[in-house]
Amino acid sequence: MGLSDGFSRKVEYLRLSVTDRCDFRCVYCMGDNPRFLPKHQVLSLEELAHVCQAFTQMGVTKIRLTGGEPLMRRDVIQLVERLNLLPGLRELSMTTNGSHLTKLAPALKAAGLSRLNISLDTLNPMRFQALTRIGKLERVIAGIDAALDAGFERIKVNAVILKQRNEDEILALVEFCRSRGLDIAFIEEMPLGEMAERQSPRYMSSDDVQQVIEQHYPLTLSNRRTGGPSRYFQMPDSNIHIGFISPHSHNFCHECNRVRVTADGRLLLCLGNENAVDLKPVVRQHPHDLPLLQQTITEALQRKPRSHHFDQPDSPQILRFMNATGG
Repeated sequence: MGLSDGFSRKVEYLRLSVTDRCDFRCVYCMGDNPRFLPKHQVLSLEELAHVCQAFTQMGVTKIRLTGGEPLMRRDVIQLVERLNLLPGLRELSMTTNGSHLTKLAPALKAAGLSRLNISLDTLNPMRFQALTRIGKLERVIAGIDAALDAGFERIKVNAVILKQRNEDEILALVEFCRSRGLDIAFIEEMPLGEMAERQSPRYMSSDDVQQVIEQHYPLTLSNRRTGGPSRYFQMPDSNIHIGFISPHSHNFCHECNRVRVTADGRLLLCLGNENAVDLKPVVRQHPHDLPLLQQTITEALQRKPRSHHFDQPDSPQILRFMNATGG
């Protein structure tokens, strides 16, 4: 069974948020005083697995677990084990801030997690604490090394570059990844949620970041295809890949193959639109009715919009923050 939207785009990729909670408070992810979901509103392990079963039976082959910080969820290892058994699932990955990997990397690998994306925007400890508000850089670095020691391959660092924040660290981040054999993706900031800090201009395009890198390393377009929005490049003297995710400067809506499900069961049909369909009533009122859940998902996909609304010049059109959306 295939799953497609009203514009004949095939949906093969699910990003599943398992919690909206995080041990960091990154300035581009949440406001100063975040409010988190009450526990009873968050889908249980069984409910999350049920949703994933519905999607994989309809043709989804790739699932990424996100948050908030997914490793703050106590049963996340058990969830990985269950999802890893789903027929048709070819890749099960996770986006994490890395702070818990020193303890959990071996267990995640043993449970069947395919690969990791680790967020890292700066290598300056004081700046890291300012960007994350409460995070410790040394814990993330140790977590990256623990993931390498556990045998994870194709680890990717995700970095959001902001003007007057960390634009002077682009090359340092590239060098860090070169030294450890990590891929890196530079992501344009996405305007989710109202926050005072966004009033000052800080957006930096992928083209600007690429230009900085190419002053030191010539980049050639890679033929890597990951099923995601990144454009990947390589350097002549390194095996790592440098990716650019550019929702503003290089719109990729026409080839969008993904949807998101939030920790409380809302099916988000587009990162840059507010439209969503609540799956939780179906999951909780009809917990064993897989065909009904699949019908709800199929009908919802016809409401998936053609493109996002990130280009509006005024205030953000998307009022939910990234931690409530799923990375």
